[in-house]
Amino acid sequence: MENCQSGGCGSQDKAKQEQAVELKETLAKIKNKLIVMSGKGGVGKTSVSVNLSIALAKKGYQVGIMDVDLHGPDVPRMLGLQGEVTASKDVPKLTPMSYSDNLKAISMECFMPNKDDAVIWRGPLKHSAINQFITDIDWGELDFLIVDSPPGTGDEPLSVAQTIPDAKAIIVTTPQEVALSDVRKSINFCKKINTDIVGMVENMSGYVCPHCGETAELFGTGGGETTSNQFNINFLGKIPFDPKIVKAGDTGVSYQDKNKDAVAAKAFGEIADKVEKLLNI
Repeated sequence: MENCQSGGCGSQDKAKQEQAVELKETLAKIKNKLIVMSGKGGVGKTSVSVNLSIALAKKGYQVGIMDVDLHGPDVPRMLGLQGEVTASKDVPKLTPMSYSDNLKAISMECFMPNKDDAVIWRGPLKHSAINQFITDIDWGELDFLIVDSPPGTGDEPLSVAQTIPDAKAIIVTTPQEVALSDVRKSINFCKKINTDIVGMVENMSGYVCPHCGETAELFGTGGGETTSNQFNINFLGKIPFDPKIVKAGDTGVSYQDKNKDAVAAKAFGEIADKVEKLLNI
């Protein structure tokens, strides 16, 4: 009561109103918002998020990638970004980390002096952090904001849907049934919260032998496309398993630049083309 009488509640309400205005103004400068989701871990969702962002940036678009996997942020390492975010010289905001002239990123890891520290947070803190990733960051004008969310249908994807109501989903799966069973939950999650789904990506769809060119079905193939058809969702494409994607992510180099003629590199470009077409760009 003392805080209310002394103006504490009024100050909090004013701060929330100012943040809401800032959020609206920031989102108005971003043309397309995409949240990359998966029903379970281990399907290569972050690899898809990073490589889709790079593919769109290579097409000349201004792209931001926002890593909201707060407990396991991997985007900076996959992009080879080091250090911490700094204050912007022109506006009272923080400058996202720059991968190239067309691609910038923000992640919880960008705020951590010790990158191996654990983030032990519950729902309200996560929601606040995701909100601040938008309002406190100088994103500028963007053609795309790619949001890399943790697997499942918990706090983070729900907070993104609430904070960015016009965000559309891209769902990543692998072909095997255990992954498809979980991805169906992601589809139903999107339906319940009225989030449009741009399409589905089938990752690790076969392994192309670099020696003989034959394809081995490590996890099967075609399950993602079948599920897309069952739910009447656009199928964006298949990405074959390539150990060089793993190596590129571990060393923070661009897989697509180093392996321009690889089947998977071409697949990322084709997925970017389909996203472009489906969003009428």
